[in-house]
Amino acid sequence: MVEITIRKRPRSEAVITQRKFFKKTARGKVIKVLRERYLRDDVGCGIHNCRECSEACTPSSSLLPESGAEHSLFPDGHFVLPDTNVFLSQMDLLESSLFRPPIILLQTVVEEVRHRSLPLYNRLKALMAMDDKSIWTFYNEYRSETAVVREENETPNDRNDRGIRKATAWYKEHLQLNNPPVRGKAPRKLPTFVLLTEDAANRQKAEKEGLVSLSVRKYVEGMKDSPQLLDLLASIEADEIEPTRAAGGKQILYSEYLPSATLISGVKAGDLHQGHFNANQYNYLEGSVSVPAFTKPVLLIGRENMNRATSGDIVVVEVFPDSEWKAPADEVVDQDSTLKNDDVESGDEDEAEDDIVTRTESKVTSSEKRSSEKQPTGRVVGVIKRNWRPYVCHIDSTSLTSINSTSLSVQTVFATPVSRLLPRIRLRTRQAPSLIGQKILVSIDRWDVTSRYPEGHFVRALGKVESKEAEQESLLLEFDVPYRPFGKAILDCLPKEGEQWVVPPKSDTSPEWREREDLRSVTICSIDPPGCQDIDDALHARRLPNGNIEAGVHIADVSHFVHADTPMDSEAASRGTTVYLVDKRIDMLPSLLGTNLCSLRPYVERLAFSAIWELTPDADIVNVRFTKSVIASKAAFTYEEAQIRKDDPNQKDDLTEGIRLLNSIAIKLKAKRMAAGALNLASPEVKIHLDSSESSDPIDVEQKELRETNSLVEEFMLLANISVAQKIQETFPQTAVLRRHMPPPKTNFEKLQDILQKRKGLTLDVSSSGSLAASLDKCIDSEEPAFNTLVRIMATRCMLSAEYFCSGSVARDTFGHYGLASPIYTHFTSPIRRYADVLAHRQLAAAIGYSPLHPSLHGKSHVERILDVVNRRHRMAQMASRASVEFYVGLALKGREERNKASGAGAVTEEAFVIRTFRNGLGVFVSSLGIEGLIMFKNDLQQFDAENYTLSIPAPSGPPVTISVFDKVVVRIEVEKDKNTQRGRVKMTLVSPIDSKNM
Repeated sequence: MVEITIRKRPRSEAVITQRKFFKKTARGKVIKVLRERYLRDDVGCGIHNCRECSEACTPSSSLLPESGAEHSLFPDGHFVLPDTNVFLSQMDLLESSLFRPPIILLQTVVEEVRHRSLPLYNRLKALMAMDDKSIWTFYNEYRSETAVVREENETPNDRNDRGIRKATAWYKEHLQLNNPPVRGKAPRKLPTFVLLTEDAANRQKAEKEGLVSLSVRKYVEGMKDSPQLLDLLASIEADEIEPTRAAGGKQILYSEYLPSATLISGVKAGDLHQGHFNANQYNYLEGSVSVPAFTKPVLLIGRENMNRATSGDIVVVEVFPDSEWKAPADEVVDQDSTLKNDDVESGDEDEAEDDIVTRTESKVTSSEKRSSEKQPTGRVVGVIKRNWRPYVCHIDSTSLTSINSTSLSVQTVFATPVSRLLPRIRLRTRQAPSLIGQKILVSIDRWDVTSRYPEGHFVRALGKVESKEAEQESLLLEFDVPYRPFGKAILDCLPKEGEQWVVPPKSDTSPEWREREDLRSVTICSIDPPGCQDIDDALHARRLPNGNIEAGVHIADVSHFVHADTPMDSEAASRGTTVYLVDKRIDMLPSLLGTNLCSLRPYVERLAFSAIWELTPDADIVNVRFTKSVIASKAAFTYEEAQIRKDDPNQKDDLTEGIRLLNSIAIKLKAKRMAAGALNLASPEVKIHLDSSESSDPIDVEQKELRETNSLVEEFMLLANISVAQKIQETFPQTAVLRRHMPPPKTNFEKLQDILQKRKGLTLDVSSSGSLAASLDKCIDSEEPAFNTLVRIMATRCMLSAEYFCSGSVARDTFGHYGLASPIYTHFTSPIRRYADVLAHRQLAAAIGYSPLHPSLHGKSHVERILDVVNRRHRMAQMASRASVEFYVGLALKGREERNKASGAGAVTEEAFVIRTFRNGLGVFVSSLGIEGLIMFKNDLQQFDAENYTLSIPAPSGPPVTISVFDKVVVRIEVEKDKNTQRGRVKMTLVSPIDSKNM
């Protein structure tokens, strides 16, 4: 039981002892915690020209009431006080530039939003900072007349609702008291205080207390721009209307989710299993959930068993008995092509889907024989956390009932997401005709058991499909990349000198030179890709008198400029990483830092954090030291320039000799890593040539060339990251920011092992990283040099993703990096573009005694929360980069196709490897372009051999042609509009060994 006491203090202040409880510390000590809240009577109301609050409410920040012309219900003006549920459900409306009433934001609401949803809390903070919004934050919990304490048997939610109503009533009385009637004058008409809430019970209580309270929909209907704003409203009445729909004859299509308590207890007991839902990119009627209890993911077949889960949701699954386990289907099933005639107003489309499931399952006779491919099979019984967010979509024009662009009547239409992993979204909008041919943003609101599709609401239009501006923004939104310009509060954190900032002259009193080593005379250089502006790292090497070698890695000292608990630090933590697209870069930090003050440009002095080793000529480490430093890089090379300089026997200057020395050590470091079991994997990388004009249109595409100098830089960055990881983990064993790569389950390699054995007679040993590395070296086809690279690419896709973690959060024996064969690893070398590196810099600075560690980095839970965000941002950034490359490859190929047609050269053709066989198609990889594609067959005459990974295709004359995995084929490449993305997509057809154009 919580004790509540109020003690009066001078000046009408009081302190409420709200909560007394006992807490156990990390060392096992029990302490008593007493939380107090001080009340005062001078918390400003925020109303313009309020006489009582004039000192607290400055003219620049106080609110003016909304005029009567802006709302039909309040001719004398009004203010709105939104309840918590308004921010939780209607944030898209509140963020709209058309929604601009003066908002009184209660402290109770802010704290409840923070408690309920951190992403929405971050959006709320951004909303409060918008220049075009009128928002006053009222600290009702600290004003004596509005503070409330929780009563006995009162729920926290009821307490908060009562506090919100009390604050609304106080505002009404406060304005009346400050505007007393004047004798001889008509009473002044005062503005109305409107409590906005989606809670019907709260509205009823407010009305009984004499307050004006409206639902958001009712309020918006009276606004000047109501037609556009009503489209932004999320549908939130699911619990109220679902029974009505079912009773009205709607078929129940899905099972109800189990209660939360049942889900939690079931997972704890091991009867149920929790994990992330992953949609199948080739078959929209299959999904899977990886759970700790099974080595293979739990397979979900059919929409009923996926039970309204969307990609990325955290779900709970029930696993069927072993006798009902199945193997995944071997057919490509595309939602758009199979459900062309869905009725947007009904659920009749389930008959078409049921037919597809039945047809697909009837064809898996060969799959059933492969008992080794069977997986645990089950169904979703609950959702722990939705992954819903605004999605980039386009309106399916076939679902419109009216194409009259001037009509503002509500239509129900399908919105097709860009991502094939998502279902179509049923959408009610007044703007459907005008949105045809545009990319739009849509939020999912609910998914009823009576609807085959989720329901959502329109957020905003992005622009015409295939326009470069709309496609760029679409791509960023699709992968949830923060791209808004840096705000004033963030830019105010930059040095006031701006671009004129320089390292001051060396002196004992200069803070920049405090405990820094002067390395300006050392021959340091950087080696980066062409056009690199954010130069994170530079290197040097020189011989020592004792015959050993000194090698140094010098990293931009970002933490000197980015301090903890500042707006710039918070923004960098939220962005997590810089995102590199083909034609632009979305920076983690303002460009003044990233491309100027922190960038280790040549010929200028820069602050750095240096790792300096003494190594033997055989690359054995004698010692390593870390120091803050000042450097002056002597040159900035591209990989190609450094390679040419190294290979030129006429070059014998200090810079060239340093590069050669670095290279000789790097070769030996790599040899040691490989001997320890490090993997030499591969991923397709291409270089896109852009037009040098302002259009930046892609001209052509080719494979990237990797040189010896690429490996040189890589080896020393790895060495620096490993050395720093060891140091910070020794000093901060509970909170060190590290990175690990977990060993993949052996089952991940089963199919690749089977294919290699059956098609090439090769064995892949996955017992350890060293065994895998050795066996990959033996995967050679003497007639095909590219075969080994292809196998390495396929092996890479069997791996787990690397992740950042807090050292005290996982077992010590799981720290290792499987791919690098290193027992410990972190990221230190790119603080301009990765926030994890900034944290590692702060910890290393504390570890060497340069500066104290910020208190937040002593807390394990705080570090975990930051790294969760950084891990997610890192994954999304990688996907955004790949999507950008894919988009520009498509544009470049379209240009090549048009040039070929103009010159009469014919269609674009390329050699490709078959990497997967389906019952109705082939998956191929074009190594010269670094892209994959599907070759689909329209008829049903192919013979599929799942056991041997072959597909026999009837020939126009002669016997059928059999194609298997690893075969080389020739494909015809065309670019067509993708039905999901509405962008150009590479379409492939088989040319050789058989032309499939008309098949």
